Amino acid sequence: MATLFDLSGKTALVTGASVGIGRMLAQGLADAGARVCIVSRSADDCARAVAEIKDSGGDAFFIVADLADPNEIKRLVAEFAEQEDQLHILVNNAGRMIQSPLEEFTVEAWDAVIDLDLRAPFLMTQAFIPLLEAAGSMEDPARVVNIGSIDGIKPPFLDTYPYPAAKAALHHLTKHLSKVLAPRGISVNAIAPGAFPSRTAEPILELHLQDFIDITPLARIGRPDDMAGTIVYMTSRAGSFLNGAVIVLDGGIAV
Repeated sequence: MATLFDLSGKTALVTGASVGIGRMLAQGLADAGARVCIVSRSADDCARAVAEIKDSGGDAFFIVADLADPNEIKRLVAEFAEQEDQLHILVNNAGRMIQSPLEEFTVEAWDAVIDLDLRAPFLMTQAFIPLLEAAGSMEDPARVVNIGSIDGIKPPFLDTYPYPAAKAALHHLTKHLSKVLAPRGISVNAIAPGAFPSRTAEPILELHLQDFIDITPLARIGRPDDMAGTIVYMTSRAGSFLNGAVIVLDGGIAV
């Protein structure tokens, strides 16, 4: 048990990791011993997150990138490869949500969400395959974890049309990639979070916090340690036989 959840010696990369759920994921991985690469669009937010992780005894560095741009993904991979020759854990967390009435939803808004929430995880996984293969084995695969949503399982409260569509597609893409990449020593899984405090969720929770609590069988929203515990299980030896799973982390809302 002392080593079952230990990530010492492993390198992880978490997108959208400077705030919110991404920050929870990065902290959990660092606390379990992984060296964590923080990726976000804001250099200031990245630097703050790295400093906090180091202050807590972890190891982290950052690369600034806008993953909605495929060229930025290529640059990110090249810059990461200059520092590390393997990637044990890739967490595709960066995402975007736009709310608008149905009749007013624009093509530009639709594309902005789909590009970051669905296309970017695919391109990130595709681009990092060589470094993931270098880190993984059939006994201890490299891990890809996609962050979906319970909105990809059930219709959401709000008019966020491409967001739940992208998350549902990401859940299915997770299963497809798990079949293709497992023989190459890379497992692919997803987390479908419910209500967690984050920059994206903040305006929603300000208006609907009690609504979420009321519909959640466990009668609360998610905490950082809920997210940290889940990602450590999925990426440590404890989760080495997990592949193609979508773990619903929502306190029971989806059921």
